[in-house]
Order: sequence, then structure tokens, then C-alpha cells
Amino acid sequence: MLPGAHRTEYVWEGPRGTGAVLASALRGWEHLRYEVTEDAGLGTDGGRWMHTPDLGVFFAQTDTAGNMVVPEDRIRAAMESAGSDAFELHRELRLTLGQAWDEELEPFRYAGEDSPVIWLHKVG
Repeated sequence: MLPGAHRTEYVWEGPRGTGAVLASALRGWEHLRYEVTEDAGLGTDGGRWMHTPDLGVFFAQTDTAGNMVVPEDRIRAAMESAGSDAFELHRELRLTLGQAWDEELEPFRYAGEDSPVIWLHKVG
């Protein structure tokens, strides 16, 4: 990763909109890489904010299962932009899904090289 870099993770609870407040507060620190996730609640979508120094901020709505929600208008815009070029459509959809942010942040999502990854799934 980055020599001298530090990693932290913080689980938080707060009123709806706190995710946007946190992401906005971190935005001024352009050297940081971060993700802020706000879970969906009853009657409200969640959100995911990702930031890297090279790419800037990416935001996507999320549903109750944590999946990104891509608005119909964004899909139509990708189709319009790509025309009949399948490769361009793939590029547009990767951009829409924040793939570049995911790829850049993936190595930072783990506490260290020797740390075991434990996937926890909430059921019920």
C-alpha cells in the first residue's frame, strides 16, 4: 500500500443525512482515501460515498440490501452516449457503478496484509 499510511474504521449511528455530513466534512482533506456508508432505513434509501485523491468523490444511492441503485436516467444517458458501441457502454456502466473507486480503495479495505478477512452476514 502506502508506506507511513494509517487506516481506521469507525462504525457510527446517527439521524438520516449524517453520511452526507460526514462525507462533506472529509472532502476538504484531498489527500485522504475514504468511504462513508449510510444504511437504508424504513422508507429511505441509503448512500455510499467514496473518495480518492486521484478520482475525487463518487456517490451512489443504496437499497436495503446494500446494492447500488442506478437511476433510470443515468442508464439512459449511458446508452445514449454509447450508441451502438458495446465497449463504450461497458465503460459508461463501469463509471456509473464507481468501479474505478472500488478498484483503488480495495487494497485499503483490509487492516493489513496478514490480517484474515472475516465476512459477516446479517440474516433476519
